[in-house]
Amino acid sequence: MLKRLVLVALLLLSVRAQALEYTDVYYNPDESGWGVFLVQSDTTQFLAFFIYGPDGKPTWYVAIIANDGTGNYTGSLYATTGTYFAAPWQGDVVSTVGTASFTPIDSYHATLTYTVNGVGTVTKTVQRQTLTPYVLAGNYSGSMAGLISACNDPTQNDPSFRARYALAVTQVGDTSATLTFTFVDQSHNGIVCTLSGPLTHLGRLYQLAGQVACTGPGQTGVPYPATIDGLHPTGQGIEGHVTASVSGCSASLHFSAVLNVNH
Repeated sequence: MLKRLVLVALLLLSVRAQALEYTDVYYNPDESGWGVFLVQSDTTQFLAFFIYGPDGKPTWYVAIIANDGTGNYTGSLYATTGTYFAAPWQGDVVSTVGTASFTPIDSYHATLTYTVNGVGTVTKTVQRQTLTPYVLAGNYSGSMAGLISACNDPTQNDPSFRARYALAVTQVGDTSATLTFTFVDQSHNGIVCTLSGPLTHLGRLYQLAGQVACTGPGQTGVPYPATIDGLHPTGQGIEGHVTASVSGCSASLHFSAVLNVNH
């Protein structure tokens, strides 16, 4: 029973509200035409705005903001001017003109607030902007790590859950995907969990909301509702973060895998 509970909890997936890394293009889908490029380095973010002045012409602002310890990012807003692009570069002028903040709502959405001295404060809800589909399909090798807690039966808690697996991913464009985890570590060897469902694509991340069913030792094959958030390709493979609440337990787990390359 414990093994079945752990494996089911392992694959009932949803992401924590705050992603660790927010690099992406952000915009408001109801106000297409302006937006923000955000690049994150550790706990610091650099934002470049593409917005417009009172004359309707592009206006150049940038911000350098840092994590304030609560998961939100705040800092200074700068206006910049420089040499005409077709002329030899003579330098730029940077002026501090206000403040900016980026407050994550979840992994995909945030509240962007910036104040320009003498003009006022702008507050917008923004989301990651999707550009093109990513290829997730392939065969991978990886591991999961995290914790299972708050169980009605305390003996089922596991503060240092670990598992290894082979992962096969199939994908139908940006429409749907299936992830099949074949566990190979000693504690879970022979268990296979298949998770499939429709995809939602926002910027660099996917969300998959569907079902998972596990077969093998101690498994029933009964499907459970499942969600994967923060699913995305990396330079070497695929990764995401998972949480679940099932049968009186809560699970919080990261998974990551490298692509198997045949030479």
